[in-house]
Formats: sequence, C-alpha cells, structure tokens
Amino acid sequence: MTAKIIAVANQKGGSGKTTISMHLAGAFCRRGNKVLVVDADVQATATRWAASANDEEPFPASVTGLSAAEGKVHREVKKFVNDYDWIIIDCPPAADSPVPKSALLIADLGIIPVIPSPPDLWAAIGIREVIEHCLVFNEQLQTRIVVNQLQSNTNVAREVSELLPEYNIPVFETRIGMRTVYRQAAGIGSTVHALGYDAKTAILEIETLTDEVCALFEGGPQ
Repeated sequence: MTAKIIAVANQKGGSGKTTISMHLAGAFCRRGNKVLVVDADVQATATRWAASANDEEPFPASVTGLSAAEGKVHREVKKFVNDYDWIIIDCPPAADSPVPKSALLIADLGIIPVIPSPPDLWAAIGIREVIEHCLVFNEQLQTRIVVNQLQSNTNVAREVSELLPEYNIPVFETRIGMRTVYRQAAGIGSTVHALGYDAKTAILEIETLTDEVCALFEGGPQ
C-alpha cells in the first residue's frame, strides 16, 4: 500500500479547502479505502470538523494535525504513505505560509478550490506561481481547479467560467454548488452523505468529483 497524496490549496481563505478535503476523504472511505486527512492549517478546521462527530458515528477518515511542521510537512507525510490508500493535505490560506509549497512537493495531485468571483480568481494567481515552482522538483504533480460555491445561472458564474482557461490549470467538470447542507455536514462532523435525501444533489456532486479524481489515477485506489 502506497498512498496517493492530494494537496488542497489556495492562497485565499474561504474558498472551501476543508469542505473539499473532508468530503473527498469521506467519499473515499465509503469506497472501502483507508484515508488520512492531514490538517496543516493552524485554524485546525478539519480537526474540529472531525471532533464534532458523535462517538457512535465518528468521522470515517483519520485526521491528524501537522500545522506545526510548516515547511517540513512533506517530510512528516512521508511517514504515513505506507499506511493509507489516500492522504489529503488541507493547506492553510496564508500567502506567506510555507505549507502549500511543502505539500505540493510530495503531492500526486493539487486541487485548487475557486469561488466564482473576481477576488478569488486574482488570489488563484498566487497559487499558480507556487505550483509552477513545485513542478521543478515534483514533475509528476497533476493539478486541477474545482469551482466551489457556485450559484448557477448568474452573470458572475458565466464570466468566471470564461476566465478559468487563462490560468493554464485544467478544471474539473464537476461544479460544487452553494448549499447549506455542506455547512450542516461540518456541524455534525460528517459529510453530506449522512444527511440523506435532503442532500441528494450535494451527494451527487461529491461522488462525481470523487470519480474524476479517481480517473486521474488509473490502477490506483478508487
């Protein structure tokens, strides 16, 4: 067993990094995988998310805090690669943090959540520069943008969709909508899967995103 490693990063706060990290982790677990979420953000949102679960239904993935490792996150993550199928690193948003660069040095895939608004697109320029730097040392790194908190049929959403190709980073076809069920899932320490029928559209979004991630790793864990 050698884990596939995903770094979820963006230089702007509020883009939904932890939401994407925790939901991918939960979806992978539902498919029979052993998953570790590395909480590399000093705000410890992923850790608090998992801690909100009740004892009878704990969060399905393991969560460990490594924010103190800072620029040595990649060294710490190496210690876990033989114990998990997937490792997901939830990076902090600070532009001057060494963590995203460290995480991308060891990652197989970098996922950049982007909210469809001009300020978020401007912030994505910074993470693109980090990615370009890391590709010098990690030639196997794949990257994808995922559009998050999308409000369909709005002018801003359409304008952003037109701008995304300019970033020279492939974009997942799956779009994650702005839905209250994602916040509800965090509150109960689970994923939208736990909310059943009321979250059916969100569940479909997460499952199709997970399918897209798995498709990037032919022959790897599903």
